[in-house]
Amino acid sequence: MRHRCKSVTNFELMPQPPMERAPDNPWPQWPRVFGLDYGHAEVQAVFGKDPRVYSVMTKEFIGDDDGNVKGLITQDVEITAKGPRAIEGSEREWPADLVVLSMGFVSPEDYISQELGLDLDQRNNIHAVYGDYRTSVEGVFAGGDCRRGQSLVVWAIHEGRGVADSCDAYLKQKREDEVAAGSSAAGGAFANLSSISPNI
Repeated sequence: MRHRCKSVTNFELMPQPPMERAPDNPWPQWPRVFGLDYGHAEVQAVFGKDPRVYSVMTKEFIGDDDGNVKGLITQDVEITAKGPRAIEGSEREWPADLVVLSMGFVSPEDYISQELGLDLDQRNNIHAVYGDYRTSVEGVFAGGDCRRGQSLVVWAIHEGRGVADSCDAYLKQKREDEVAAGSSAAGGAFANLSSISPNI
């Protein structure tokens, strides 16, 4: 929008959240309620409406003779116990000069946290205290989206620097402790890495 586009449309696979907590979403669970973030608010201020279209998924991209996108076809969906289900006959065509895939995530993939036995928070992000970044497993640190949930890239940069500082302080202290105890350099802080799955 800040590049002066003529319109913005934001497809949402899920239905529009309720304005207030539903009975199956009590405190202290994360509130699954309708909200308007700054990006949506900016678009609404310029174009006069919320850019989000709910309960819809992209079925097909339409290209021109030069291979450039010129539109897409969507289908309305309903959420069932088995996941999203396309509603037959609900196809719509949308003109588009640019399509951006911005899917976000509910929580980070769990194969690393399961492999290492990391504690998770109520949103299934890796549990680590802000500013310290140590997880429940010694020598393992977490920061950015996997710790705080999906957020701005500036937060990822900030927490990445914080994790680097915490790792550095941890390794320096481990080295000092090992030298004081007369441990060999071959073991110590890195000894547990050999037990991690090669798939990680």
